[in-house]
Amino acid sequence: MSVEDQVQQFRKKFNRIKVEVQKRIIGQDDVVEGILICLFANGHALIEGVPGLGKTRMVQTLSEVLDLSFKRIQFTPDMMPSDITGTTILVEDQQGRKQFQFQPGPIFSQVILADEINRSTPRTQSALLEAMQERTVTIARTTHKLESPFCVFATQNPIEMDGTYPLPEAQLDRFLFKLKIEFPDQTDLIQIMQQTTSDQEPEIESVCDAGSILQMQRLIRQVPVADHVAEYASQIVTATHADQPNASEMAQNYVELGASVRGLQAIILAAKIKTLLDGRYNVATEDIQSVALPALRHRLLINFEGQSEQISTDEIITDVLTTQEIRS
Repeated sequence: MSVEDQVQQFRKKFNRIKVEVQKRIIGQDDVVEGILICLFANGHALIEGVPGLGKTRMVQTLSEVLDLSFKRIQFTPDMMPSDITGTTILVEDQQGRKQFQFQPGPIFSQVILADEINRSTPRTQSALLEAMQERTVTIARTTHKLESPFCVFATQNPIEMDGTYPLPEAQLDRFLFKLKIEFPDQTDLIQIMQQTTSDQEPEIESVCDAGSILQMQRLIRQVPVADHVAEYASQIVTATHADQPNASEMAQNYVELGASVRGLQAIILAAKIKTLLDGRYNVATEDIQSVALPALRHRLLINFEGQSEQISTDEIITDVLTTQEIRS
């Protein structure tokens, strides 16, 4: 199959999946595209929004459309790491012999919804670190490999802070994107009401499978990036560091810690997908700009002055994008 045919097939499958998910999810086009980009980039997504905006419904619908196994983990303050990863128990066989047997936890699925992840303690949150980064789980010195593809979608409420534990920077950095779900406008709100209060559930069709997803993930990695585009992406990342020569004015004033190397990796992978969706096979600077916000907004640490002035990371990234020169 030629490169052009592979690109067209990628676009067709991606858009077909998006259409099926949007049968149940109304008015969140950018968020739906964002979670699909994370999945096909072999990454994870942190989804932020107030309760009732369909975060759980969105992820569950995605797993159905892709025909992948799905588990929802409701995080609570009393949850233990073993509640996620599983544990080893002592069992007795038919001959009366006792032996240890591993009972896998909910993490052993292909699509994981970590609901209200900031409600659990840091110890429990860290149970996801190995799974998210290495795609493995280690229990009692035995390492268990997770099934591919594997993607974690974690949700958190941006308003309610009582009884929550902010995610540490190391775990935030594991998420490819941070997506924000905005409250729907009046037209979308009416459509949501009509759909969710009737006795008919929109029927969706499974249009992809694990094998096709892995093939699409391999295609993404093959997309070339020109030197000047890679340099521009690295400029954006370094411009978020206050001590760098090309740091933007807002970064110098309000950033304690800039974006990491994983931030640059996230930008490039997501930009490659944007390139394929546009029917091209070479990444442009516009692709880099279009994914910078979701790829970097959770990787910047605002200093005390920025917090006191209520400066957001989105404002800083926007400032960086407007000040960095594009070189050809």
